[in-house]
Amino acid sequence: MDATDWRLVKKRTADADGAVYVSVNGTRYRRTGGAALRSEAAFQQMAAGLGYPVPQVLECGESSDGTFFVDEESLGEQSLHEQALAFLDGGRELSDQVVDQLAEVSARLLSAQAAHPVDGGPDALRQWVEQAGWTHNVFAENPDLDTPRTRAALTRATDEVSGMPLVWGHLDYGLPNVLTGGVIDWQHHGVTPLGYDVALALEVIPFKGGAKGYAATSEQRDRYLAVLDSVARSAGSPPLSLHLGAFLLVKSLFFLALMRPTDPARADKHQKWQYRRHLLLKGLEQYERTGNIDTARFPTFEGFTAGQGAAGRP
Repeated sequence: MDATDWRLVKKRTADADGAVYVSVNGTRYRRTGGAALRSEAAFQQMAAGLGYPVPQVLECGESSDGTFFVDEESLGEQSLHEQALAFLDGGRELSDQVVDQLAEVSARLLSAQAAHPVDGGPDALRQWVEQAGWTHNVFAENPDLDTPRTRAALTRATDEVSGMPLVWGHLDYGLPNVLTGGVIDWQHHGVTPLGYDVALALEVIPFKGGAKGYAATSEQRDRYLAVLDSVARSAGSPPLSLHLGAFLLVKSLFFLALMRPTDPARADKHQKWQYRRHLLLKGLEQYERTGNIDTARFPTFEGFTAGQGAAGRP
């Protein structure tokens, strides 16, 4: 790869090797990685054919830095996360313009997903919990959470969404991966119940503990979900808002994955790990009691760590 033609954007996250580069004129993105990248490129090509709002893959192959594919930057110059930060004016409330743009892109994705259901097989929902929640990793790092109580709640969640169509999903959908023209970064794609991606786009903001710099109001969250509920009904499916609690229970696991630090000297990482554990347990309690999870009731990371200090805990 000619270093003068591409600029590094970021290293790829979680279990994905490689990096993302942007061309010097900003019109193309180059993604590098291992064998999993070929699957991502093939999926993105298939998704484009199904009408998903995704970039067109222009080139795919092998080079000295491994597998790569190049897609067009036809979806916009900024993610909605970047736009959200740009619109802040000394406050923390998310811009209505960003929420409305998110609703438009999410509705397009939801409509395309609903038009192309997939047959995931008899174990599809169990596999969804495992893949979307990174459940094996979470329970390996937190064996005390692998209890009959947690398993019963996850069974309740899968039973609750068993009537939803199964579709190809993003699994990491949110403002950083949404642009005005569509959705990027499909590295973690898999089969999900309809709505799992889009329903949580605003709900997941509190899992970052206030570090995003913005927050959605209750009115914005309700208005956003109303748009998606309308799309789901038009497709002959139940409203997504009915299953928000089940979706969020699985997402709570996702945010705890890969969080347990290996260095005992890193107190900051231990605090973040304990914070995510707290959110999972708080969400589990809410789901058991009400069938829903209200992420607006989650403490910020700052509030959580202050509470730890007040209680005399490390």
